[in-house]
Amino acid sequence: MKRWMNRALGQYGIFLGFLGLVFVLSALEPDFRTTHNLTNILRQTSVIGIMAVGMTFVILTAGIDLSVGSILALTGVVCASLEHEGWPVVGIVAGTLLLGACIGAINGVVTTKGKVTPFVVTLGMMSIARGLAHIYTGGQPISGFGPSFRFIGSGEIFNVPVPICIFAFSILAAAAIFRYTTLGRYTYAIGGNEEAARLSGIRVDCYKTSAYAICGLTSALAAIVLTSRLNAGESIAGMGYELDVIASVVIGGTSLMGGRGSVWGTLIGALLIGTINNGMNHLLISSYYQLVVKGTIIVAAVLLDRLREP
Repeated sequence: MKRWMNRALGQYGIFLGFLGLVFVLSALEPDFRTTHNLTNILRQTSVIGIMAVGMTFVILTAGIDLSVGSILALTGVVCASLEHEGWPVVGIVAGTLLLGACIGAINGVVTTKGKVTPFVVTLGMMSIARGLAHIYTGGQPISGFGPSFRFIGSGEIFNVPVPICIFAFSILAAAAIFRYTTLGRYTYAIGGNEEAARLSGIRVDCYKTSAYAICGLTSALAAIVLTSRLNAGESIAGMGYELDVIASVVIGGTSLMGGRGSVWGTLIGALLIGTINNGMNHLLISSYYQLVVKGTIIVAAVLLDRLREP
């Protein structure tokens, strides 16, 4: 009975909690449940959600990446610079994604080959990438883009905002990778038992590096969306995003110990964080209290994760 309850809690607890939160906020604030506001929540969640997709890969390997916000800032200002230099949109997107993936790969290589804990490596990269973003821009924003680039952040496809479409594509792509590819299966295997995975012939260092590269790539993708939406690339962009990104993954049921979780849980976790932010803004709750609430939710999610373990 206990095992069944733990399984049910793990699979459906976060989803039921999300539905309960939506119900409460709808009752407290009628404007919350309008179509316009619900679409706004999805649009606002898209940037954090895209980054959380990549973070899911890393945390499933029992790692962590604290540099995602800084990678977003650095790739965002480079993206803005490429647009000002007249690059085509396809070239801007490809160049920005490549830069993000390379930065993530550096995190992975230093972690695996240098035998340094991910916390330390990505903490250092958080400072390096942020500093490079400041140096690159001189602390000044790069703004004023053409309509074709702005379409990424503010356009619509069949009345659905493009950022939401990109977020949905990211979720579906990650779900397909986890279900149908060797990378997905080995990511779970490495997080479950890294030494056993190595002894079974899995190239652990390669696949862990790939997870960090994907995390860097999704941070760059989020940077493209955010830069386009704000019509500006800033070196201060993404500050504090690490908290919401990691919270989305952990709240969604992915274990910090690795080997257990899903991108669908990350989707619900990201929507939960976005709903909390939006709901507390509607209720005119101070941003200071919002930090307390989100921190409390993270701790509670980790405690629940520990309780679900056999």
